[in-house]
Amino acid sequence: MSTQQITKAMKMVAAAKLRRSQEAVMQMRPYAQKLNSIMANVSAGSSIDLSQNPYSEVRPEEKILIVAVTSDRGLCGGFNTNIIKAVTSLLLNKYAAQASRGNVTILTLGKKGTDYFTKADKKVISNFSTIFTKLNFEEARKAAERVMEGFVSKEFDKVEIVYNEFKNVATQVVKTQQYLPIVSLEDTAVKASATDYIFEPNKEEIVKDLIPKSLKITFYGALLESGASENGARMTAMEKATENAGEMLKDLRLSYNRTRQAAITKEILEIVGGAEALASN
Repeated sequence: MSTQQITKAMKMVAAAKLRRSQEAVMQMRPYAQKLNSIMANVSAGSSIDLSQNPYSEVRPEEKILIVAVTSDRGLCGGFNTNIIKAVTSLLLNKYAAQASRGNVTILTLGKKGTDYFTKADKKVISNFSTIFTKLNFEEARKAAERVMEGFVSKEFDKVEIVYNEFKNVATQVVKTQQYLPIVSLEDTAVKASATDYIFEPNKEEIVKDLIPKSLKITFYGALLESGASENGARMTAMEKATENAGEMLKDLRLSYNRTRQAAITKEILEIVGGAEALASN
């Protein structure tokens, strides 16, 4: 009974956190979409060559960074397991050659990922493993800047983020997204529209400032998606655990009553048998 009460309380806490994290995701998505739209409009039909931007430089994929976004705590179903499986699959398949040379680094965001990949003896950066203790844009910005600086300094040739994308309470989709080098706008779903902007100071400076800002927003958005997914997964897991506890209690009560009834019946039979034996004497 006490276990059922605990799981029920955890479900309620997760539900309350889910509402807040879901609101944050819903507010972030339009902002990120609008920023990408502005980027597409500003660069469309202009003489700006985005490929010359340091964050767009395509190099031979020798040194890889995988950002693994997990949670700090468990009891959330397959939330962390799915991320670990996706990262492991990248290590064994897509980046097997680089991994064999020790050229794949994992930046873990969340204690569960840090614990797993550290024990698995992987090359781990865990400076931001507690980022979800107090998730906000400032903390996400620091982690994003670490990744961006690593790419510009050629510490990494390619960066991918693996996280859970929030769909609804019961559905979280593992997403592997190329973070750096940035994907060409022609390769994305963002389409430029005929918008007339007044540029101050000039278009080149604006694009130069928008790209790093867009990267930081994308990084923060992935963390918000993961946070909402975690709460949704924990709410679903605790709801199922509460139901299972109820079923177990029902089975235990039935088993107890049957055993008790059998013991009473046995005692009655023994009393009756003893009485009959005395009567026959």
